Amino acid sequence: MSEQKRKGIYLLPNLLTTAGLFSGFFAVVSSMTGRFEAAAVAIFVAMVFDGLDGRVARMTNTQSDFGAEYDSMADMVSFGMAPALVAYNWGLTELGKFGWLAAFVYVAGAALRLARFNTQVGIADKRFFQGLASPAAAAVVAGLVWVGVEYDAVGTDYGIVVALVTGFAGLLMVSNFKYNSFKELNWHGKVPFVGLLIVLLIFVVVATEPALVLFIVFSLYALAGPINTFRTVDKVTLNDVVGEQEEDADFDANANANANSATDTVDSSEGQQDERSSNKV
Repeated sequence: MSEQKRKGIYLLPNLLTTAGLFSGFFAVVSSMTGRFEAAAVAIFVAMVFDGLDGRVARMTNTQSDFGAEYDSMADMVSFGMAPALVAYNWGLTELGKFGWLAAFVYVAGAALRLARFNTQVGIADKRFFQGLASPAAAAVVAGLVWVGVEYDAVGTDYGIVVALVTGFAGLLMVSNFKYNSFKELNWHGKVPFVGLLIVLLIFVVVATEPALVLFIVFSLYALAGPINTFRTVDKVTLNDVVGEQEEDADFDANANANANSATDTVDSSEGQQDERSSNKV
């Protein structure tokens, strides 16, 4: 008899997921006590842990269904609830219903974005995200708060701006705009020496004004989806912006090519078998 598989969960990747979850919770608590800079930074820290847990799980071969579900729940807290509550506590409290509705649009967008992503695992084109990824949307909202605190701006004085940015980020998450996932980058390959110098320069630029630089970078990334769509599509339809889309065209083309290749292989094998049979006769 084969040994019964040992029950349990993998510690390392789930520990990183827990750290990201804690960062999101810390952001909410900090915003409730008026520490908005710490709250915004905590959301960016959660992004770091979110990027690490999946990669560590793949590197150590410790992927599991439990880890995937746990990561999704943690993302909902860190990149769904936390940014919305931080934005609400900083700049939306005096807008009344309009303020909490803008925050709810973001929360609902994050929930729908994560649910759609979970249902498309294994069939979606890995080169692109359909809709703005929730960590990037959280970075836009948290970056806005961080910049405001950095330049001594009173959030309630710019409540309309905060509401528009928060709501727009939520809508981008459920849009059909395509965003580059950067999963094609070869992290194991060699780069020229000047590439390392450029990376060091980027770190220096970010370190000088982290709040402003990060907010600008993620805002440009959020705008890249709509800009590329309106620039590349001759006639933009409602399905290009929002709605139910079929499988990606590139994915369909690759699937059809693979199917045709498999059919050709089968036909070739059957032809070779018939030829061998006729030779024997």
